[in-house]
Amino acid sequence: MEIRPIKTEDDYNSSIQRIEELWGSKKDTIEGDELDLLCIIVESYEMNHYPIAPPDPIDAILFRMEQMGMTKTDMAKYLGSQSRVSEVLSRKRKLTLKMVKSLYKGLKIPAEILLA
Repeated sequence: MEIRPIKTEDDYNSSIQRIEELWGSKKDTIEGDELDLLCIIVESYEMNHYPIAPPDPIDAILFRMEQMGMTKTDMAKYLGSQSRVSEVLSRKRKLTLKMVKSLYKGLKIPAEILLA
């Protein structure tokens, strides 16, 4: 087992290939330990080279609405009036701090996403 830092895209691709070879290895074996370490190194490389931007706040609200089977009418208790809901969801009005708090408490949408 020779594990080295990932410095290039070729190193990254080789590590991914090795992970695929080791996939399914039993825990507490040499192969299982190698798999665990490679996954940690690859994850670190990916976080540095392929960062994932946080979702758009309105997209997050729409996603949560879909997950929970909610309508725009249901959102009035979190955003205010029906017209306010339409304005927010069509991106014509920004979220207020009061709306953010309400969405966080009621729908469990992380505040850091809503404040982005």
